Amino acid sequence: MKVFSLAILGILWTSAAASQALTFPSNAVMTLETSSALESYAMPIGAWDAGKVPVEAGDGQLTQQAWRINASGLTSLQLIRPLRDQLRNNGFTVVFECKDQACGGFDFRFATSVLPPPDMQVNLGDFRYLAARRDSDDGPELISLIASRSANAGFIQMTRVGSTAAETVETSAAALRSVAVDAAPSDLVTRLTETGHAVLSGLTFSSGSSQLGDGTFDDLQTLADYLTANPDLVVALVGHTDASGPLDGNIALSKRRAGSVLERLVTDYGVPRRQLDAQGMGYLAPIASNQSQEGRDANRRVEVIVTSTQ
Repeated sequence: MKVFSLAILGILWTSAAASQALTFPSNAVMTLETSSALESYAMPIGAWDAGKVPVEAGDGQLTQQAWRINASGLTSLQLIRPLRDQLRNNGFTVVFECKDQACGGFDFRFATSVLPPPDMQVNLGDFRYLAARRDSDDGPELISLIASRSANAGFIQMTRVGSTAAETVETSAAALRSVAVDAAPSDLVTRLTETGHAVLSGLTFSSGSSQLGDGTFDDLQTLADYLTANPDLVVALVGHTDASGPLDGNIALSKRRAGSVLERLVTDYGVPRRQLDAQGMGYLAPIASNQSQEGRDANRRVEVIVTSTQ
């Protein structure tokens, strides 16, 4: 694998016939590039449907690049939006955009050409895809972008095919103003790093139920990314209840709630089971008064506690 600094890259890709397509921020690093002088590319231009993804075919010089932006707290929208604006400003028409599940989730991701990890990482719970086209006298240019993130970095893949011989990519500290490159880590990561424990916000449990509600949860994705980035960490998921009912029953219920979160992290977010444990405290550690509905809702929660490193 060859890693190029952006300053060197700007020199190597500049030519008299080149036209600037995208500018990446100064803290971005291109971690991988593949290129073929004459190749075909089937660019997805629609969501996964009926077992397939609609495509537009392009021929010519095919280039794929993976970029890593070393900043935590980024979202896939923050990553892709300024690049989309640049493409439009350079005469490209966006022909298709989608976000993770609306794209087709797992099926779309694996029907799309993606460079291998660790150079390019696609978080199935938070990725965005964009396809764009520009017509010229030399023929059409097709560019697709995939933006995704981990707990500590953003990832962008650019795939380009067309008859133009070269592109210029230049470094610019102000290139992605709307990308919060100095964004702070998420609250969950900050709390885990600084105190070793945090409440998983946004989880939904009805009173008396042990089943985690349907849907996706931002804190579970953040925790999954954090554990992926720190594979030696082990955490305990600790369930808590409100004060309705006897203690023994609430301890059992709270442990089942923690177990439900554990299973969701394993099955939907890909966290290794060895990094997780589930326990229950019942109503013994309230964070609000059980005399109000608001307090009881707050007490029905699951906390994550860093317990050890393997």
